Amino acid sequence: MTVTHRWTVADLAQLPDDDTRYEIVGGELYVSRQPHIYHQQVCSDMTKLLGIWNDGTGLGRVIAAPGIILSAEDAVAPDLIWISDYRFRSALGDDGKLHQAPELIVEVMSEGKENELRDREIKLALYSRYQVVEYWLADWRARSLDIYRRQPSRLTRAETIFGDQILRSPLLPGLSCEAESIFAGVPADL
Repeated sequence: MTVTHRWTVADLAQLPDDDTRYEIVGGELYVSRQPHIYHQQVCSDMTKLLGIWNDGTGLGRVIAAPGIILSAEDAVAPDLIWISDYRFRSALGDDGKLHQAPELIVEVMSEGKENELRDREIKLALYSRYQVVEYWLADWRARSLDIYRRQPSRLTRAETIFGDQILRSPLLPGLSCEAESIFAGVPADL
């Protein structure tokens, strides 16, 4: 019989603080390296977009790569989140981490099949389980944004937008931009 180590939040504290992203989902450790510069460009542009909307509404906070501890075996650092002020007050722990899922999580796809599987299936299932209201998955190579919205029991893909299609969200009233503007910092000829 093979015994598999189930990683916990306590184990994460023992790992080196070396700019490597360590996440655990269901007790399994996922390690990511620094992403491609265009991945980071899309993260920055999405942060600006959500930040401008949030500054105008004052409804919450936009936070890049926060630590989110959902259980002893589920701890992630998504690329970007939006969390309402109401939820933020109950989610923020003394350790400076969130201990409740935000309403919106944005992940930008990293290179490789393993990363795609993690974002499209493993994290989708995790965020669904912990009551995330919307999950946006940006693919800078395809210049598209998959938008998942909560149905009664899980996140379901509502739409995929690209080009001049407009990003709108019932979660973020008044937010509106062309999908292409999210990828404006990425050369079109990749």
